Amino acid sequence: MKINVVKRVLEANDAVAASNRTLMSDAGVLCVNITSAPGSGKTTLLVRAIPALAEAQLASAVIVGDLQTTRDAERIGATGAPVTQINTEGGCHLSATQVTHALHGLDLAETAIVFIENVGNMVCPAGFDLGEHKRVAVLSTPEGDDKVAKYPTLFQPADAILLNKIDLAGPLDFDRRTFYDDLKAINSRSPMMELSARTGEGVDAWVDWLVAAHTQHAQTAGA
Repeated sequence: MKINVVKRVLEANDAVAASNRTLMSDAGVLCVNITSAPGSGKTTLLVRAIPALAEAQLASAVIVGDLQTTRDAERIGATGAPVTQINTEGGCHLSATQVTHALHGLDLAETAIVFIENVGNMVCPAGFDLGEHKRVAVLSTPEGDDKVAKYPTLFQPADAILLNKIDLAGPLDFDRRTFYDDLKAINSRSPMMELSARTGEGVDAWVDWLVAAHTQHAQTAGA
């Protein structure tokens, strides 16, 4: 019996992702892929960060992934940042090819940071490289303190981890010890920031991380 070995499904996606990364690097653009469950606060985090980055002379553009509607894109667009909406119509993640098409609609020469707000899902997006330089995982306290252990593939590759909605941690009995112990076992190399996108608490640290990441990326690209 002959067994045919099929190339892994992600190879084609990875090739396109590498091309996306090169395109943005050549333009001096930092790409940040934000992953999380639905309702974690990705859109509000961007609405908070984009004006602060503009004050630091860093112009943002956003690619928004959703199953349906343009509601998140409309909220982000109100900041003045260019936004491209991708409706996956049932798909649980974005692909590198979809990001390629979205990049063609952005003026990279006038952009410092491209954010990808991935489809809200704690499983599917983790396995797909989109061409990002940095990946950020977001968890909100209402989701529970056990999610790092349950969904390690979301948090393990992250370059930064945000714990959002900390203003609700007390009322919801969010156990920080469980969260941090699980995170230490899965990803102890990446910075972890506690914040509340709603109140603004801790958002400065998130913005500072983005500014530093862009500076480092620009120096690397220049070298």
